[in-house]
Amino acid sequence: MISQSQKKGLYLVSTPIGNLGDLTIRALEILKNSDLILCEDTRVSIKLLNHYNVKTQLDSFHKFNERKKTQGIISDLEDGKIISLISDAGTPIISDPGKILVKECLSKNIPVIPIPGPSSVITALSVSGFSDKFIFYGFLADKKNKFIQELELLSKMNFSVVIFIRPKKLIKNLDSIMKFFDQREVVICREMTKIHEEFIRCKVHDIKKINIYDKGELTIVFSEMKEDINSFGFLSESDKQMIKKMLKTKSIKDILKKFSTKKVPKKTIYDLCLKLKNEK
Repeated sequence: MISQSQKKGLYLVSTPIGNLGDLTIRALEILKNSDLILCEDTRVSIKLLNHYNVKTQLDSFHKFNERKKTQGIISDLEDGKIISLISDAGTPIISDPGKILVKECLSKNIPVIPIPGPSSVITALSVSGFSDKFIFYGFLADKKNKFIQELELLSKMNFSVVIFIRPKKLIKNLDSIMKFFDQREVVICREMTKIHEEFIRCKVHDIKKINIYDKGELTIVFSEMKEDINSFGFLSESDKQMIKKMLKTKSIKDILKKFSTKKVPKKTIYDLCLKLKNEK
């Protein structure tokens, strides 16, 4: 038994994102020495526990029962029990249940101890070849208007952007994604660390040419804005699309006037206008 496993409190234990062999030694010892393990889906987590012969009691804890169960868990923690929280895969809390429980623990001065390990976000970013300055956004909104607002917000950031998305949603919203990220490269990651692990690398506008397997969840990494195609980085993708459309009916002088309220150098807008005109 490792010394820190003696400490009472809530343990946030990272588990494999696919390959069961990726569980750390420390995580295994914590799980074995816990009084209770909370998980999203007992049917998923029992496979991991059986693989490592962990006999600790397992209890479901997900977004539909988190509020209901939190107070009972707090009582157990205050009584001195050691409780671990795991997700179906990867690091707990990140785009997964548990935030309510963690906040309640902190308000009661109950120790919350992280046990680091596998992360689909870092795994995907590490093999992307893109900038290590990144934004992780998790799952985008289900409602169309909110989804588009979030895409536009992310498109204005000159960092690598990591999101989670289901294949059907990716295909359904591909036009919107292309509108805001068309000039970027992308890596579509699926089944990471598993037998059928796959990394699809392409330009965003080429996603439509790919036959994407409709199962599970995808981790997608968009590249940072590339200097050779984005010397106009002060402008959002939606701004560029608007300028492109305006050039059909407006003069460059009118466009400069239209964008004068934005904190963008006039030369940047002027150069973009010339570039777009030359592309015709």
